[in-house]
Amino acid sequence: MHTFTSIDFELATSEYNSVCAVGLVSVVDGDIVNEFYSLVQPPENKYMWQTTRVHGIKAKDTINAPSFIQLFPELLPLVYGQKMVAHNEELDRKVLRLCMQHSGLVYEDLGLQEKWDCTSKIYKGLGFTKTKLSIVCEIMGIQLNPHDALSDARASAELFLNKDLAKLKLEKYLTINQ
Repeated sequence: MHTFTSIDFELATSEYNSVCAVGLVSVVDGDIVNEFYSLVQPPENKYMWQTTRVHGIKAKDTINAPSFIQLFPELLPLVYGQKMVAHNEELDRKVLRLCMQHSGLVYEDLGLQEKWDCTSKIYKGLGFTKTKLSIVCEIMGIQLNPHDALSDARASAELFLNKDLAKLKLEKYLTINQ
């Protein structure tokens, strides 16, 4: 239950295969044992100003970064057969699937569960009315540098590990801030 990999992607455009950064956090028996971060050169190193405005990554930052297919050998041992966690699992799962497909790789070969654990849905189920990562982290007292892929992945891992404290922290937060 407390052994998993948390993942987060940042995108360069509205296309799900346009990864420009990836962060992964490996947790074993409740302890963070490994963190991985890399910039990724998206297809044609193309960006939309709207996405750059969100995460601050520009084409000049990824011009010499590896493409997804070049980076994949480093990602494979971090995700293969793992229980996966993400704050927006549907998005991150689709991004991984489409990046692999775009690179000629087969997602099903990763041996991952059909759906991943989603900290946004978990916290919604625990009574959080707003589950934006920055809001949940503020309530839970988790440090976050929003839209930094490694920081987002680390925050998701910490949220998953601390979900049993969520109701208590939410009550305390609401009492102080009402």
